[in-house]
Amino acid sequence: MADLATTISKAITTIPECLAAGVVDVASGLLLDIKTVDSHPNEVIDLLAAATSDLFQGPNVVAVENLFKKARGIETNEHYFEEIIVNSKNLLHVFIRGRRNQDYVVCFICRKTVNLGMALTKARGSMPEIEMAI
Repeated sequence: MADLATTISKAITTIPECLAAGVVDVASGLLLDIKTVDSHPNEVIDLLAAATSDLFQGPNVVAVENLFKKARGIETNEHYFEEIIVNSKNLLHVFIRGRRNQDYVVCFICRKTVNLGMALTKARGSMPEIEMAI
């Protein structure tokens, strides 16, 4: 089994126009590892884990998830939101929650010129190997 750093680096090379990827433990708010092929301000990297935790497990997000589950008669502790895509001015951010352990979220950052479908397909395809390395 490969280590997390190697697995993230491999994922970056397989996802088109991918500039960086990071793994966040949203339960603790810790950034487990990050790899980048471009420079990113340290302030952004420092806030990535906290922002990702808020995005997936902030109080309003959890409230919305619970309302959806209640409306659909779903009684489970599983989280409802699995992926979130954020378009910024120059970048595409793909956040994918782990399937084996929902406390982990992987963030892939690609140039905005990337084909969204291809980026999603390749990012999703890299998740099992990343999850095995966590």
